[in-house]
Amino acid sequence: MIANDWAGGGARKDAVRNRQRLLEAAGEIIRTSPEEATMPKIAKAAGLSTATAYRYYPTLGELLNHYLYSVLVQLRDFSHDCPATGLELYSRVIDEWIRLVHVYGRTMVQLRPRTGLLARLRAHDSVITASRDAWERPIRAVLRSERLADDTFEPAFFLHNLMFDAREILDLNDLGLSDDEIKRRMVSAFKGAIRGWANFR
Repeated sequence: MIANDWAGGGARKDAVRNRQRLLEAAGEIIRTSPEEATMPKIAKAAGLSTATAYRYYPTLGELLNHYLYSVLVQLRDFSHDCPATGLELYSRVIDEWIRLVHVYGRTMVQLRPRTGLLARLRAHDSVITASRDAWERPIRAVLRSERLADDTFEPAFFLHNLMFDAREILDLNDLGLSDDEIKRRMVSAFKGAIRGWANFR
């Protein structure tokens, strides 16, 4: 289920339910017919009026951005709540990310923004901030295991985002690689990439 932690603690139950319905309808339409993703069509699929949909999300862009955010909130919450430490933490968060890609990935790849990760991170974009929050502890565990300095985190996050993009995971699945093989190969490649970045002269 799409996470909806933007609703606020005092929101009425029907408002929370209506936002949830809009997010789920948006996800289904984007996954199956992205060219038909308009606020009226999403509202109709959610069983709501267009006016009601606009009351919750003033623009289609806000609704779609919230969809991405809500998926990453699930990963962030898993990462924060995971009792594992070190490389085991990183391994478990990778597993959860691959699981989420199988659930939401076909929709997420339709919503890729035009602005790069680092620019969005510095602009405090909510989606990228949630992603950083999800990956910071696991990636720092990898940096410690590789004896790399803490200030390597930002390029490591950048490289990790490139390599573990939902599109790439789905492409590798389509080529016949299992989730476990994708994970092992990509983790090895990520470690090599961040070592190469850190040691570049």
